[in-house]
Amino acid sequence: MTLAYWCVLITIILPYLSTATAKFLGPGYGPRANQDPRAFLSGLEGWRKRANNAQLNGFEVTPAFAAAVIIAHQAGGAEQGLLDQLAIAFVLSRVLYFLCYLANWGPIRSLVWFAGMALIVSLFVVSA
Repeated sequence: MTLAYWCVLITIILPYLSTATAKFLGPGYGPRANQDPRAFLSGLEGWRKRANNAQLNGFEVTPAFAAAVIIAHQAGGAEQGLLDQLAIAFVLSRVLYFLCYLANWGPIRSLVWFAGMALIVSLFVVSA
């Protein structure tokens, strides 16, 4: 399995880091909240709400990244090392995105999001 494929797995797991942060790094989450965790998460504020928002965005972008990696491998137009580098850069962008969301750095977070999207597009372009 290629490094880029491992990056897909990491990207699938990353949103759960965000939700764990939202749920477990503050008060109030327990058996009662676990009966309806979506309601609990929707009622959060501050950095915990932003962690949940990062989770949602992670789930939104992961399918596009996974498709880009798979298609780039199938197309075969780029060297594996380049695909791996782009995939690693995407994972790093998602970690930075999460940190920017927690820190409430909206403009920087948006730039990081655009960079991540550019990396997804790059996977298609280099493989064409």
